[in-house]
Amino acid sequence: MEDRSFAVQDTFLLNGQPFQIISGAIHYFRVVPEYWLDRLEKLKAMGCNTVETYIPWNLHEPRKGTFCFEGLADVVRFVRLAQGLGLYVILRPSPYICAEWELGGLPAWLLAEDGMRLRTACPAFQAHVADYYRVLMDRLAPLQIARGGPVILMQLENEYGSYADDKEYLRWLRDLTRELGIDVPLVSADGASLECLKGGAVEGVAPTLTFGSRAEERLALLRARGWNGPLMCMEFWVGWFDYWGNGGHAAGDLEQSVQDLDKLLELGHVNLYMFEGGTSFGFMNGSNYYDRLTPDVTSYDYDAVLTEDGQITEKYRRYREVIAKYRPIPEVPLSAAPRRRAYGTLPVWERVGLFQVLDLLSTPVRGTHTRSMERLGQSYGYILYRSVLTAQDSLRLLRLCGANDRAQVFADGRPVVTLYDRELLEERELDLPVSNGTELDILVENMGRVNFGHRLEEQRKGIDQGVLINRHWHTQWDQYPLPLDNIGLLDFSRGYQEGLPAFYRLTFTAQELGDTFLDLSGWGKGCAFVNGFNLGRFWDIGPQRRLYVPAPLLRRGENEIILFETEGRTAGQAALLDQPDLG
Repeated sequence: MEDRSFAVQDTFLLNGQPFQIISGAIHYFRVVPEYWLDRLEKLKAMGCNTVETYIPWNLHEPRKGTFCFEGLADVVRFVRLAQGLGLYVILRPSPYICAEWELGGLPAWLLAEDGMRLRTACPAFQAHVADYYRVLMDRLAPLQIARGGPVILMQLENEYGSYADDKEYLRWLRDLTRELGIDVPLVSADGASLECLKGGAVEGVAPTLTFGSRAEERLALLRARGWNGPLMCMEFWVGWFDYWGNGGHAAGDLEQSVQDLDKLLELGHVNLYMFEGGTSFGFMNGSNYYDRLTPDVTSYDYDAVLTEDGQITEKYRRYREVIAKYRPIPEVPLSAAPRRRAYGTLPVWERVGLFQVLDLLSTPVRGTHTRSMERLGQSYGYILYRSVLTAQDSLRLLRLCGANDRAQVFADGRPVVTLYDRELLEERELDLPVSNGTELDILVENMGRVNFGHRLEEQRKGIDQGVLINRHWHTQWDQYPLPLDNIGLLDFSRGYQEGLPAFYRLTFTAQELGDTFLDLSGWGKGCAFVNGFNLGRFWDIGPQRRLYVPAPLLRRGENEIILFETEGRTAGQAALLDQPDLG
């Protein structure tokens, strides 16, 4: 039997022979499974010998003790498909992944616990990681190269030197990973600074870097830290991500990127981030927070080597020319490429207001004070807080304490104010007359938890502490969780009022199936579902103007689109077009 092994010495050794890693990142969870083979074939055809992927904890354990490894979450199938093409695999379970993914892949239910400290040697956090890893590693261990699989490296944590310096935690995570049967070499990945490298280092784990330019200068940092092993960029950023309102789709400097890739391959090893970015379907986009909140758009196109829908780009062709200098480019017959199709204009057939169907979508939880989504067992989507005013003759001052992201306030079904980011926490002057029995509704949207930096533990969504009206606590709230995972319960005969949050139903007939793009010109803000599948968010501030609809989500015959729009900015139609518009 062939001796299969992978080792880290002065270079990488595959079965005892020097091996140069030329890898590309594909997030299986951002690509519908029907397209995994197509993307992997194109990766190999460009000259890559390895594929890398993160593994998001919140996808695989959406609720404590409930695990999912099917459909978009079938990481084992993805790895085996890569193996069938002769590709090697790098896995990054971490358990934190960043990746512009909701809470960096950490499950939202962690935040329901008081005293929780993430990504440190906090006993509560460690216990949850251990429970998850026992299930995860049982599936990953058989995929390792020594056991006949394609996995050659596994990453421990992720850019940890940018977050903390808890060596006790890193050692514990390393030892746990080994105890659970992982024997391939472990690597770290840190930002390109000596401080980050030092903070993320731990004995027995090979260091790698993440950066997008100045390859020779950045790789030299590894030598400056005393590392004598292989030089690798675990994330060579080939583009960047977009956030709502950023003014236009991010695009990199192709000529400079080509030069940097050439230098990387001259000096060491590379993983292209991203080979294909794909889509943050549903409510799984992340956010960043530096001086303000910047939630990421639904598309994770990333100006990657393949487009969001898998089209080959000029970047692909130029990178392949560079890679050809370092290894032969294999002949790879490609499966039938998905075709783009336009299905035309779709009129709105039915509509119903959120307030009219609230009782169908959610069962209220009564509380003296408001509670966050996490404390109510909810992770994603929206939550509506409802109360009746009995002691006020006016709504002069409003403050939402412990609130995050975005809140729309209504009085007796009339829009009052929309608060965003820091406005939620500041006292807002309204001077709104109210009468005894006025019904107050506050619709709060989780726009995607922060995925990078020190604010991870501040990401409870909804209103965590309570509502101050005229500078005193207002109590007695009905709290309606709205994860919108049950839109099949909608009853479009319930009634509708223009200008308020509502659901809209559109249909179309498809004879031939193809990838298409949902154009929502004239619509304000919300999310879209196709045949019950949550495509993600839309917002007219851009830059993304159309949502990608992969053909496998469609069916021959009648298809249904449901839009949830929160601003009252609507059109009487939408369209399915054959071109994206990322701004």
